[in-house]
Amino acid sequence: MSRTHNCAAPFDPHLYRYPSRRTVAYAQNGMVCTSVPLAAQAGLDILKKGGNAIDAAIATAMALTVLEPTSNGVGGDAFALVWTKGKLYGINGSGWTPKALNADVIKRMGASAMPRRGWETVLVPGIPSCWAKLTERFGSLSLKDNAAAAIDYARNGYPVSPDVAGFWAADYQEMCKELVGDKYRPWFDTFAPNGVTPEAGSIWKCEDLANTLAEIADTNAESFYRGRLAEKMVDWSRKTGGYLEPDDLSDYQAEWVEPITVNYKGYDIYEIPPNGQGISVLMAMNILKKMELGEQRESVQTYHAMIEAMKLAFTDAKAFVADPRSMKTKVADMLSDKYAARRRAQISQDQAILPTVGAPSCGDTVYLCTADKEGNMVSYIQSNYCDFGSGLVVPGTGILLQNRGNNFSLDPGSDNCIEGRKKSYHTIIPGFLCKDGKAVGPFGVMGGFMQPQGHVQVLVNTIDYHMNPQECLDAPRFQWVGEKRVQVDPWVPEEVVAQLAAMGHDVEVTREPGAMGRGQIIWRTGEHSLAAGTESRCDGMAAPW
Repeated sequence: MSRTHNCAAPFDPHLYRYPSRRTVAYAQNGMVCTSVPLAAQAGLDILKKGGNAIDAAIATAMALTVLEPTSNGVGGDAFALVWTKGKLYGINGSGWTPKALNADVIKRMGASAMPRRGWETVLVPGIPSCWAKLTERFGSLSLKDNAAAAIDYARNGYPVSPDVAGFWAADYQEMCKELVGDKYRPWFDTFAPNGVTPEAGSIWKCEDLANTLAEIADTNAESFYRGRLAEKMVDWSRKTGGYLEPDDLSDYQAEWVEPITVNYKGYDIYEIPPNGQGISVLMAMNILKKMELGEQRESVQTYHAMIEAMKLAFTDAKAFVADPRSMKTKVADMLSDKYAARRRAQISQDQAILPTVGAPSCGDTVYLCTADKEGNMVSYIQSNYCDFGSGLVVPGTGILLQNRGNNFSLDPGSDNCIEGRKKSYHTIIPGFLCKDGKAVGPFGVMGGFMQPQGHVQVLVNTIDYHMNPQECLDAPRFQWVGEKRVQVDPWVPEEVVAQLAAMGHDVEVTREPGAMGRGQIIWRTGEHSLAAGTESRCDGMAAPW
C-alpha cells in the first residue's frame, strides 16, 4: 500500500523536530474525545444529527473498530460508565471462556502458563452486546444510525493515521513470528495482504468488516450471538481446533453493574467493579489521600508517593481480582479506610519498597469519552487486549477475536484460575469523577497495566495540582513495572530521576511510543460549558461542538 504525493512534497509523518502544544478544547453543545480524529468526527456527527452522548459514544466506538484495528475490534470486550439524569450506570461487556476450556485442557498441551495467542486465549466477545444494551437503554437513535460512519469507513476506505500505521507495522513483525499455521492465514489476508501493512495516509478498507458491522446494526447484535455471524465463528472454531460452541455465544450478554467508588479530598471517583482492575485505582487513591505530596507536581516526594501507593494497590489487585463469582476477598474490605491505613503504614518516606500481597479481609485498547448539551456523559473503553488479539480472524467476516484469556492463571489456588464460563482479570477501565453528587466528567488512560497508573496520575494532577484537562494529560508520567522497577517519560526532570534512584527505585527513562498510555478527559466547567483534553502522545482529538 504505497503512498503517492500528487501535491505536497514527501514528508515523514512520524518525525517532529520542534515542540508542539495542544490547548484545552471548550464546547457548549457536546464533545467527543478519542485517539483517532476520524472516530471523534463520527461521534460528533451523531450529536449534530440529534443523537445523545450515548449514541455518540457507540458511533465512535464502532468507528474505532475500523480506524484502529491494532487495538480493538468487534471480537473484543468493552466497559462503560454512563451519567444520565443525575445517576451513574456501569456496564461490563467482558466475555467468558467457552465452557469446554479449563486449566487441565491447557496443561495437557504442555503449557506452564497461559498462551499469548490462539484459541486457548479467546473468550466470547462482549463488544456487540455492550453496543446493543447501551442503545436499547439510553440511546435516542438506533444502532443502525450509529453504525453508518463505521460501515462507510470499512467499505469505502479511510487514510490511516500515523500512530496506527506505526503500531500496525510493528505488530506485523510480531505476528510473523507468533502466528504459524493455516488458522492464522485470514489474519494476514485481512490486515497484511501481500505482506504489506498500510502506511500513514494510505487508504485501507475491509468489505467483510463493513458487512459484519451492518449485520450487527441491522439485527441489534442478535446475529453475532444467535444468528449467521455466530454460526460462522463456531464453524471456524470447530474447523481449526477451537472451543467455541453455539451456546457459549447464545447464553452470553453484557451485564449492568453498580460502579464502585471512594472519596478523595471531596471528589467521588468511580470505576467498574471486578473483574476489572479499576479497584486498584481506588485503593491507591485511598492510600494517597492521607499522604503528603510535594508542593510542586514535579518533585521526588510526589512521584515517590504515587509509585509506592500504586505498587501496593496493584499487587493486591493482581492477587485478589477475578470474576466476582470466584473472588474470596470482598470489594468492601479492599476499599476500607482501615485497610488503606495498614497499607499506607508500609510505605517509607525515603526508600522504595518491595511490594508484598496484603490481607484485605482481616495489553491494546481504545478509550473515548463523550458529553452532550443535556448533561449526559459517557466514559467508554474497548480492546483486543494484546495488539491484534488472538491473531484469529473469522474468514469472510473481518471479525478479529481478542486474547483476553491470556490474563488467566493456571494455578488452581488462584481466584483467577481459568475454567469454563468464567471472566478473567481485566485490564480495561473507564473512569468517572463527581463532586457533591454532580458529574465532573469522564476520564481514561488506555494501555494495559498502565491504565490504573494513568488514572491515579490524572486524578492527582486534577485534584491536588489543579491542572487543566490538557495539562493533566501532557504532564510527565511514570509506570511501575514490577519490584522496584519504574519507567518514566523523558521529560521527567533529571534531578527527580536521580533522587528516585537514590531512594532505591530502579528507574528507566523510556521513549517507547505508547508506553505511558493514551488518555482523554472531558470536564463540565459550568451548566452549559465543557472543557476537554486529548492525548498528545498519539493521534488523539477533542472534537467540540
